[in-house]
Amino acid sequence: MDEKERIVAEVTRRAAQIPEGFYALDRPANRFIYRRYTAEARVLIDRAGLRPMRDLRVLEIGCGHGQWLVELRSWGVPPCSLCGIDLDAPHIAAAGRRLPEADLRVGDAAALPWADGEFDVVIQSTVFTSILDPVMRSAVAREMVRVLRSPGVILWYDFVYDNPRNPNVRGIGVREMRKLFPGLTPSYRRVTLAPPLARRIVPVSETLANMLYSMPFLRTHIVATLQRCDRRASTPLPVGR
Repeated sequence: MDEKERIVAEVTRRAAQIPEGFYALDRPANRFIYRRYTAEARVLIDRAGLRPMRDLRVLEIGCGHGQWLVELRSWGVPPCSLCGIDLDAPHIAAAGRRLPEADLRVGDAAALPWADGEFDVVIQSTVFTSILDPVMRSAVAREMVRVLRSPGVILWYDFVYDNPRNPNVRGIGVREMRKLFPGLTPSYRRVTLAPPLARRIVPVSETLANMLYSMPFLRTHIVATLQRCDRRASTPLPVGR
């Protein structure tokens, strides 16, 4: 089983084992988590000084059901300027029902079917922690940079710590994130109250959850922008492992 097959098998396994609606945003803890990291992402995007949202073109790799694309649409990006790719065909079908005008494709993020410098924002959300093969990680990072125009940003959201109960993921810290995109300028923030803790606390007391969120050591994820500012948008920056 190669890395792509392993990832698809893991997606299928999780879909069969995780209760329906476990990550739904109508659950208080999920909503608490989502609102905070998307708000921080919006601040970072705005600080990157990109053109108005209505003029941006956006790609999400590993787009799943398209929640980040739906979020960017709510920020003002036109649906026809939203693109996504995922290895899992059922995920793309679900995203297509939510975003019928978007360009959504089943495919491999290590070989993106778009031209150099086509996007202002390229999103990855808990994708790199699901890729265990360092060669594939580097290939995906390289492709993300290739399709990113200048100035443009990689929007990154992923967790830092390993999950001892799930050997199919591996946490990525700031140092490794920067190594994946060495020519890009990072801005980042620690976000996300540890999900097991949030699921226990938020339904009982959101005030207490906010107090716990104020403690950085209880935040398990990073949201970041990595900005491309090279002079020639058509020339990919080098990407290391």
